[in-house]
Amino acid sequence: MSCEQAAWPALPLVGVHHVAIIASDYARSRRFYTEVLGLQVVHEHYRAERQSYKLDLQLPDGTQVELFSFPHPPPRPSYPEACGLRHLALRVADMEAGLAALAAHGIAVEPVRTDPFTGALFTFFADPDGLPIELVGPVSVPR
Repeated sequence: MSCEQAAWPALPLVGVHHVAIIASDYARSRRFYTEVLGLQVVHEHYRAERQSYKLDLQLPDGTQVELFSFPHPPPRPSYPEACGLRHLALRVADMEAGLAALAAHGIAVEPVRTDPFTGALFTFFADPDGLPIELVGPVSVPR
């Protein structure tokens, strides 16, 4: 078996540690991620040498979101969709409760759809900078 044909070992991944997001308005995005999405603050640091905040947030399963501020970040190309990370997907146990919570905060949400492959309910909304966030619920019908 040649090197090209050798079975390379898979990376022993156990999950996602964190997703990093750069905000244009730190205070606005901090409120969104803590008050609207309900993520728990783990650490918050101001790095004077970089004129930057770094906020570590945590989801109930331990996955973290790092929220950064930097002076004058360039806008994120979204529409049409650009190459690279497309969106952040968050799981909810109850889609209706998730939609009600977003509505209570005045967050516009796309119509809920059913994934044709998994049967899971899903929808999209955006963070204050337009980053697409997908809300994924339970399977709506048996597969």
